[in-house]
Amino acid sequence: MDEMRPSSGAAAHLGLASLFPPGLQAIYGECRRLYPDQANPLQVTAIVKYWLGGPDPLDYISMYRNMGCPGQDVPEHWHYVSLGLSDLYGDNRVHEFTGQEGPSGFGFELTFRLKREAGETAPPTWPAELMQGLARYVFQSENTFCSGDHISWHSPLDNSESRIQHMLLTEDPQMQPVQTPFGHVSFLQIVGVCTEELQAAQQWNGQGILDLLRGVHIAGGPWLITDMRRGETIFDIDPHLQQERVDKGIETDGSNLSGVSAKCAWDDLSRPPEDEDDSRSICIGSQPRRLSDKDTEQIREALRKGLEINSKSVLPPISSQRHSHDRPQSRKDSLESESSAAIVPHELVRTRQLESVHLKFNQESGTLLPLCLRGRLLHGRHFTYKSINGDTAITFVSTGVEGAFATEEHPYAAHGPWLQILLTEEFVEQMLADIQDLSTREMSKLPKEYSWPDKKLKISVLPDTVFDSPLQ
Repeated sequence: MDEMRPSSGAAAHLGLASLFPPGLQAIYGECRRLYPDQANPLQVTAIVKYWLGGPDPLDYISMYRNMGCPGQDVPEHWHYVSLGLSDLYGDNRVHEFTGQEGPSGFGFELTFRLKREAGETAPPTWPAELMQGLARYVFQSENTFCSGDHISWHSPLDNSESRIQHMLLTEDPQMQPVQTPFGHVSFLQIVGVCTEELQAAQQWNGQGILDLLRGVHIAGGPWLITDMRRGETIFDIDPHLQQERVDKGIETDGSNLSGVSAKCAWDDLSRPPEDEDDSRSICIGSQPRRLSDKDTEQIREALRKGLEINSKSVLPPISSQRHSHDRPQSRKDSLESESSAAIVPHELVRTRQLESVHLKFNQESGTLLPLCLRGRLLHGRHFTYKSINGDTAITFVSTGVEGAFATEEHPYAAHGPWLQILLTEEFVEQMLADIQDLSTREMSKLPKEYSWPDKKLKISVLPDTVFDSPLQ
């Protein structure tokens, strides 16, 4: 990273007491509790701070040598701790100060535990670049992370040939939440995982897979230490885990995945495409209408509620009231388009009942349809695809979901570019039988089409290039 360099610790940069910010002191205090003999750890620091126009949001990443715990069979490893996602300064240079009772900044810092290789005398610095990348996402999107979240990275975390190409997040097993003068801070640990483990977390839930990883020593063990040399997934090590734990977990608990950012689109087949009032997602030669703030808020609240364990499945009503859920109102929650400002006033965009619809997904999104149906709708929940290419959203809802504008009488309904599809349990079972081939990632030649003429529903799974085209 051009804008980052290792240093010999905070003292090298913050030698004057007057420059030692209280938020930073609080986090260092927790680090000193764990590492009393490493008061001046190696650090990676941004040469130009984010608040001075630099590209890296984290002011520092401290790197400690952790001796592990032989009694729990925890190996020696490097422990990385970020500083900058929380409010270090309290003077609004980076984060808005909202008081001591709420979260400090985004309310968390990232940590990472990397297995120490034999002969290593200094920690590798690539995890600092990884943490900066995640921090940039948080700052740019204002989406916060929670324990159990999964992060699709699609590349070896250390840019090697490793199978560890994605991440889960969990509470750090040693670091305790701290109260700073600027609010509270928790510590979320990054856990490197293989593609198959990420997919299982998507299909079931992140916490369930984290528990499985804790039970397999070479896959993480009780402290979930990432080993970039790990060549086997937990399902390679114990083939029974997929069927006996993951599949049964989905059947019993459903899926906690309530939505994804996706390459998707929808067409209203009820009327000709030249209709000027068409609110479909695919528009040629014109700018599609954007989601209003209120629609965006409802989708965002829907995803948050869907991620809450044991929460009642409810789509929040479209309302002018914004719900903070204990987060500053300036922070976005789990899903919001950057272009959510309404072009058409919300009150003038009426909900339309559609007779026939055509849904379009790329392969990655299409493979999640069985999960959407089996893991969500059959458990009385909802599932949303939010387009990465615009404001299009497709929400599948079951008959038990409250607050939906799609009904059993009118199962296809649109509010601007947001489409809701209400499916009865009987129709879900029929669809699952018809799309069995989507359950495998090794899909046959695209495009693939599925049609239910009696329900006036058509689904196409198309190559990525269809969605990457300017005309879609």
